[in-house]
Amino acid sequence: MDFNMKKLASDAGIFFTRAVQFTEEKFGQAEKTELDAHFENLLTRADSTKNWTEKILRQTEVLLQPNPSARVEEFLYEKLDRKVPSRVTNGELLAQYMAEAASELGPTTPYGKTLIKVAEAEKRLGAAERDFIHTASINFLTPLRNFLEGDWKTISKERRLLQNRRLDLDACKARLKKAKAAEAKATTVPDFQETRPRNYILSASASALWNDEVDKAEQELRVAQTEFDRQAEVTRLLLEGISSTHVNHLRCLHEFVESQTTYYAQCYRHMLDLQKQLGRFPGTFVGTTEPASPPLSSTSPTTAAATMPVGPSVAGLAPPGEAALRLEEVTPPASGTRKARVLYDYEAADSSELALLADELITVYSLPGMDPDWLIGERGNKKGKVPVTYLELLS
Repeated sequence: MDFNMKKLASDAGIFFTRAVQFTEEKFGQAEKTELDAHFENLLTRADSTKNWTEKILRQTEVLLQPNPSARVEEFLYEKLDRKVPSRVTNGELLAQYMAEAASELGPTTPYGKTLIKVAEAEKRLGAAERDFIHTASINFLTPLRNFLEGDWKTISKERRLLQNRRLDLDACKARLKKAKAAEAKATTVPDFQETRPRNYILSASASALWNDEVDKAEQELRVAQTEFDRQAEVTRLLLEGISSTHVNHLRCLHEFVESQTTYYAQCYRHMLDLQKQLGRFPGTFVGTTEPASPPLSSTSPTTAAATMPVGPSVAGLAPPGEAALRLEEVTPPASGTRKARVLYDYEAADSSELALLADELITVYSLPGMDPDWLIGERGNKKGKVPVTYLELLS
């Protein structure tokens, strides 16, 4: 019990000394040991690394999970060391709603069939998003979080310890300076004509006492200087390790970009497949002010021949090579050709199709035996099949 009380009293004394030294430094009444310029640069770089890592971590979490309530829930699960429950992505939820809507509205109708196709694509997009979030969390967020919760806490602890060692060192310097000033004052030779012998004896005793005090202060200063130098070296090594942290974060950043590239490539591939499916899907919305197949009563025989279905598609009559050959030999009808504006880019699936660019104008017409969802398109000396859903037919 006595030992604990002595240690408590000693710790309280040290804390009080440091508080006095810190206060006097703030008011400019005490000298402060300055660190070298290289050490200060290391401290500045470490602080910048910590601040920007926190900002990048928070914003990446927002990118991966925009819902703040979900982020708080995941944070609580992590702090409680519990597994985060699997969460349905927005794309998967949309796919579920579309599939249910198609089931209720009629899966055999054009709208219902299209809903089912889009639901399948949205489900694949949701699965790709789930994989991306999982990969980004492991390869990017986890290393950043480990730095902030591991390495940075160690650096902060050693920096606080270095600050305490510096306050102890400066307090020893101030104590030694005061002891030397008192010793110099006590060793001043008195005037025997004006000073009594008794005062001279007291002055000599005081001088001896201050000599002991100076020796003690010098010894404490040497110990404080050694501890400060040792702690400064430990802290310097940790701060220089920030370079290794940058290399590690650089590698993680490359992995994040790679996973993000893979994710968007998957999304593009899924949507391109969906776009092609919808282009070949009967009854898909064309996006024109006129219906794709106007009533016979409102159209001339020529126009009706160019738009109405007459039989199976050209592609269904022969292999792709032969279909391409026949298209080259086809000549447009004397009447029934129309101008059409392309609504979206279209990538030709084979040599029998014509690739399209948005907003370009092409000439289109129909042939006997063609699928009503396809037309023959011509642009310059090139011709090929084009999907009606990608076109706006002009008068």
